Order: sequence, then C-alpha cells, then structure tokens
Amino acid sequence: MSSHQSTQTMKPATAAKKLGVYLDATPAEFRDGVVSRAELAALQSDPPQWLVALRTDGPHPRPVVAQKLGVSIAGLARGGVTEALTTEQIEALKTENPEWLQQERSTQADVRKENVRIKKKHAEEEARRAQQ
Repeated sequence: MSSHQSTQTMKPATAAKKLGVYLDATPAEFRDGVVSRAELAALQSDPPQWLVALRTDGPHPRPVVAQKLGVSIAGLARGGVTEALTTEQIEALKTENPEWLQQERSTQADVRKENVRIKKKHAEEEARRAQQ
C-alpha cells in the first residue's frame, strides 16, 4: 500500500504572518494564491525584492510595529495605533515619543521584569525539590 503525500499549503495570511509582513502590502499573486511549505522556505531563505522592501520599509503588521516600538500589541491599541505603519512612521513616533508610548514602554519593561522574577522563582523551587 503506497501513501500519497499531498503538498501542505497555507493561506496567504498565514504565510504573511510567518514572514512578518503586512498581507495587504504584498503583491496580488501572493495574496490571491496559496503558499506551500516549500515556497515559504524559499521565500525565507532567498527573499525576493518585494519581500526585502516590505521588511525594510513596511508597512509593517501590528506585531512588528509593537516589537519595533518596544510595546505590546494591546499597548498599541491603547495608544490609538490600529493600522499598519511604515518604518518612517515608526521612527517618527520614536522621535516624537508621545506620553502614551513612554507609558507603554514602562509597562512593558515592568512586565518583562516580573516574568524574569517568576522564572527565577520557579527555577529556585525546582532546584529545592530536586535536592529533597
């Protein structure tokens, strides 16, 4: 009995998310088709010019915008940023450094500190249990 292996494909939205690009800014042939795992791997290893340009200049999807600004996605929403931003717009926001951005960066830093504290606490508890 031979097994027929079908090519695994994904929707363009999924592929765009994996590539870290804003779907609406991708070429029509990318948005209108399906992407196989092999095609995704090829795009990641040898990105075409349109992908390089999108990653460099944007517009960037919200997770990338949040990462570049050092805030959470929810923090972006609280700051009123709901659309994709270009690299130029992100840099302008960093330069302007509005109060909401300062507050969200502070909140994000507090969250990271707390996560480190909890991870350390769990590691210490685990070490204590291992010694018993």
